[in-house]
Amino acid sequence: MLLLEILSGNELPKPDRGRMRFHKIANVNKALDFIASKGVKLVSIGAEEIVDGNAKMTLGLIWTIILRFAIQDISMEELTAKEGLLLWCQRKTAPYKNCNVQNFHLSFKDGLAFCGLIHRHRPELLDYHKLRKDNPLENLNLAFDIAEKHLDIPRMLDAEDMVNTVKPDERAVMTYVSCYYHAFAGAQKAETAANRICKVLKVNQENEKMMQDYETLASDLLAWINATKPWLENRVTDNTLPGTQRKLGDFRDYRRIHKPPRLQQKATLETMFNTIQTKLRLSNRPAFMPTEGKMIGDINNAWKGLEGAEKGFEEWLLAELMRLERLDHLARKFKLKADSHEHWAGGKEELLRSQDFRNVKLTDLKALKKKHEAFESDLAGHQERVEQLAAIAHELNTLGYHDSPAINSRCQRICDGWDSLGNLTSKRRQALEEAEKLMERIDQLHMEFAKRSAPFNNWMDGAREDLQDMFIVHTVDEIQGLLDAHEQFKQTLGEADKEFNSIMSLDSEIRRFAQQYNLPGVVDNPYSHYTGQQLANLWNQIKQLVPQRDGILSQEMQRQQANERLRRHFAEKANSVGPWIERQLDTIANFGIQTTGPLEEQMKKLKAFETQIYQYQQHMEELEKINQSVQEAMIFENRYTQYTMETIRVGWEQLLTNLARSINEIENQILLRDAKGVSDKQMKEYRISFNHFDKGRTRRLETKEFKACLVSLGYNIRDDPQGEADFMRIMTSVDPNHTGYVTYDSFLDFMTREATDTDTADQVISSFQILAGNQPYITAETLRCELPPDQAEYCIQRMPQYRGAGGGPGALDYTSFSMSLYGQSDL
Repeated sequence: MLLLEILSGNELPKPDRGRMRFHKIANVNKALDFIASKGVKLVSIGAEEIVDGNAKMTLGLIWTIILRFAIQDISMEELTAKEGLLLWCQRKTAPYKNCNVQNFHLSFKDGLAFCGLIHRHRPELLDYHKLRKDNPLENLNLAFDIAEKHLDIPRMLDAEDMVNTVKPDERAVMTYVSCYYHAFAGAQKAETAANRICKVLKVNQENEKMMQDYETLASDLLAWINATKPWLENRVTDNTLPGTQRKLGDFRDYRRIHKPPRLQQKATLETMFNTIQTKLRLSNRPAFMPTEGKMIGDINNAWKGLEGAEKGFEEWLLAELMRLERLDHLARKFKLKADSHEHWAGGKEELLRSQDFRNVKLTDLKALKKKHEAFESDLAGHQERVEQLAAIAHELNTLGYHDSPAINSRCQRICDGWDSLGNLTSKRRQALEEAEKLMERIDQLHMEFAKRSAPFNNWMDGAREDLQDMFIVHTVDEIQGLLDAHEQFKQTLGEADKEFNSIMSLDSEIRRFAQQYNLPGVVDNPYSHYTGQQLANLWNQIKQLVPQRDGILSQEMQRQQANERLRRHFAEKANSVGPWIERQLDTIANFGIQTTGPLEEQMKKLKAFETQIYQYQQHMEELEKINQSVQEAMIFENRYTQYTMETIRVGWEQLLTNLARSINEIENQILLRDAKGVSDKQMKEYRISFNHFDKGRTRRLETKEFKACLVSLGYNIRDDPQGEADFMRIMTSVDPNHTGYVTYDSFLDFMTREATDTDTADQVISSFQILAGNQPYITAETLRCELPPDQAEYCIQRMPQYRGAGGGPGALDYTSFSMSLYGQSDL
């Protein structure tokens, strides 16, 4: 009982003072009960055998006491006491030649293991390199003498007994080696402190490197966004078709070549930021605050600004192309009609200003009057053409045609000329009517020809213009309408042919009359501007234009049918790709809820899913090629699908972003699990509980939802003022900015903090204190001696000078430095 009190430092019950056998047995039982209370199982050892002097039982009991109270305190990486002590010896003697510790008997027989342990901790006491393996007796005596003289370790073993025994006593060697362990415990404590500091400094160095990488990557992305955004916001073209088409090509290159890598860069930044914050939380460091303007929120806002500038850019370009195509069509149509009108109007003013009726015969005068009436009829027929010209010019002005001044100038000249013709016609008619009172002879045959030839010629002019008229259509229905109108026109050609033959018969009759009565002057019709030959030429031209028009319309029908096939092709592909993307988005959204198993297995599934996603990218590229063909064909609508290329692009980009975010979430959970010792089962339980209350999939919980989530995880939050106060303290830790909601990262950080312990500034300060020999300061020399070179220099460069008493030159303040690592000082 006295031995146990000395070894354990605890007080045992009072012994019985009697000297009878039952008193002795009671005292031994008290000792055995105390040993059992320390968690030691005693097998086949009873108080009676000890009292009766059973040597074997007594020796076993003494060894059990030594093992529990002298060796049991040795713990290396949670192994048993014997294994822990052996592992300690192996680690300490590993650098020494001819020293291979595998057990506590033969491995120590040559004495080199004892000498290695002494040299490792006190190298000034012996020169290990001069020792030889074939001289065990000298090695053992050297180690035993030094241990007894300098380390205060009793000489428990006999060197000759160790050498001459085939297998030294394992328990005796183990007991003796344990004295070495306790003698060097201070050095071990310093080594442990140095390891802890190295671990903390390594974390800081890695975190700083990641922060610098984040800053560089964020600056590059923001610079690209700031350079690209003005280009997207510039909604101005050179107002020409080629220039606008080049701008559309540049936009396609931006969407397909330049933007995807930047989207990946943005996702990488978000992943990097989350990983940095996770590592800082795991190492109990303050949160990372990037340079102003480079937070993830700032980058997201800049990206939203970019997408806001991009939104509608392509639609605007296509609308601009459609407008410019319409303008080009109208300009060419204006030119054709203007050329025709100016050709017709050429010389008309000189004719109307002519005074030729002053000195002619009565018959010639009547002819001039009839001719003027025919001209008025012709003039009225051209009224609609002038109005069409003015309407086309007005539309060109409205749509912002780049050469509107020239169009307006020409239109104004035509209108002014038209007004002048009207005035001159009115004046000439008035003059002829005054002269008509003197002349009344009429030539009915010429009159009939003139009356019928003028409207027929006017009809042929209109028909020729219609047959040569340019058109622009976008659908099969529109070109079919033109084809139907052309067929209807062709059905009128029969009646027109009859009218032509009837008019030409009048001309033939005039010529026959002139020949019969030898009146050559009668052949010239004074009432008409047209001759039979002119009508015949125009009629033949119309008959040639009809088949040409057939070919043009047929060719356009083929083009529109090809466009229709393109629409169907795009719709077929889009109707496949769009739903596929939506299904994959649903799969990622439900991944955390439906997936079970270890986090590594979940990561493996996500990586396989990522491979599947990127393998599908060829379908996106194929759809982009189809869309480019659609745009190049000037197709602006598609009734076969609800999907546009823009909506599918947005869905694809969202899919890639959500996938990267999910992978990063699992990576951070693995980091949390490994660093905090949280099991996969716990991580799964946290994620399922959070997702259950995150109905809107916003990755955050409102206050009531967070409270319900805690209750579901077993938190007992009472429904009283004290319970409410406890819950508010929790909210302060997970929502320090008082936003009113809890993010998933904050929730996970809180749960893992509740489940595990973390390094603290106090622990690091204690480690430095050990290295400093309990001094409140440490020197650069000590740091270089105890820490690896790079980490020693890291501390020396950052530690402030110690300002306290007794520091002296070169003293460094490790307390302020340790607190700064955890954001608790101004360093």
